[in-house]
Amino acid sequence: MAKDTPPRWDRRMQQRLARGEAAALGELYDRYASLVHSLAHRVLDDDDDAADQITREVFGYIWENPDAYDPKQGNMRAWVARLTQRQAVHRLRQSEATAYAERGEGSAEELEQKVRRASVAARADYIVTSMPTPLRQALELAYFQRRDYRQTAADLGVTEDEARRRLRLGLQLLSTAHTRAIEGSSPPGSYGRPL
Repeated sequence: MAKDTPPRWDRRMQQRLARGEAAALGELYDRYASLVHSLAHRVLDDDDDAADQITREVFGYIWENPDAYDPKQGNMRAWVARLTQRQAVHRLRQSEATAYAERGEGSAEELEQKVRRASVAARADYIVTSMPTPLRQALELAYFQRRDYRQTAADLGVTEDEARRRLRLGLQLLSTAHTRAIEGSSPPGSYGRPL
């Protein structure tokens, strides 16, 4: 997984892409391709072919529109994730609407519920992979290994107060997955339009 990226790296990468440096696109791809593919895969119900296509589309868009990145809106990793989310949600809407039209299965409400669930799940995945390592480690111990805060503190070699703080902060970050959908869960044609 990519490490925290300093803003200076983001600005340099954008400048290199704007100059048309193919090596910059390769470097960006190496850093973020697994993030893009995993987010698309999650939104698109584990459809590998669709996730591969979304990955190509996202990096194609970045190559053609490097100036679309605005460092004031966040780091490049978050921008790439937003692009992916938007495109994957758009593709999910298209495929579900096509299935509805062809087979008469489902409804508009069911489609929107499915899109919302996929968006929340993808955002939760992104939050967990993006949070600082100490918070992620505490959550993993508490959730996957069923440790309480005392056991988590012992496993991490920190005080119980520190373990509680890490768990609380991690859970607060994770709770935003449900309350704050990623751009792209809005209907087509609105702010969250596809690439």
